[in-house]
Amino acid sequence: MARSKSSAGWLKEHFDDQYVQKSRQDGYRSRASYKLVELDQKDKLFRPGMTVVDLGAAPGGWSQVAVEKVGDNGVVIASDILEMEAIPDVTFIQGDFTEDEVYEQIMSAINGRPVDLVISDMAPNMSGMSAIDQPKAMYLVELALDLATRTLKKDGVFLAKVFQGEGFEEYLKQIRDNFKTVVTRKPEASRARSREVYLLAKGFKG
Repeated sequence: MARSKSSAGWLKEHFDDQYVQKSRQDGYRSRASYKLVELDQKDKLFRPGMTVVDLGAAPGGWSQVAVEKVGDNGVVIASDILEMEAIPDVTFIQGDFTEDEVYEQIMSAINGRPVDLVISDMAPNMSGMSAIDQPKAMYLVELALDLATRTLKKDGVFLAKVFQGEGFEEYLKQIRDNFKTVVTRKPEASRARSREVYLLAKGFKG
């Protein structure tokens, strides 16, 4: 079957993308790795020995970065609705994060240890219709914030991908209520046309 012009254009853009090419050279599973690498360079997210929870982890680009940064004494717990090929020293839980059973599996893997950093690159399957996609996206980041506030230690850090649109300002207020500082980041690896931004919240009030 012939590809449509739009899909052929997407494929060309994808394979010409400097971050796609770089991810192959560096052994990262996705171009998204460089968003986290850049954020870490700018905001010093990681330290050796940290406990990190990675939500929306598949195919594993962020988990690869996290496990490199936290080292042998660190812990990385990852989750996604999609399958993810195993990464050494990463505990992976597959399932729908909106379901209680999966949430409980994540909590069980955390096992009461104080979490230093929760990172979320979650996004719903996009229909292209904002009225449908935006509420779904906001629901996921609200669940991510709920998990963060239940598991982070005092002064812990939360990083989440959020799509600008309805509900964004209310969500930003929620985060500000729980953390000492909140900044908005748009990494270079984030495509300019995308409505995604990253909210980085430091200093969990507990």
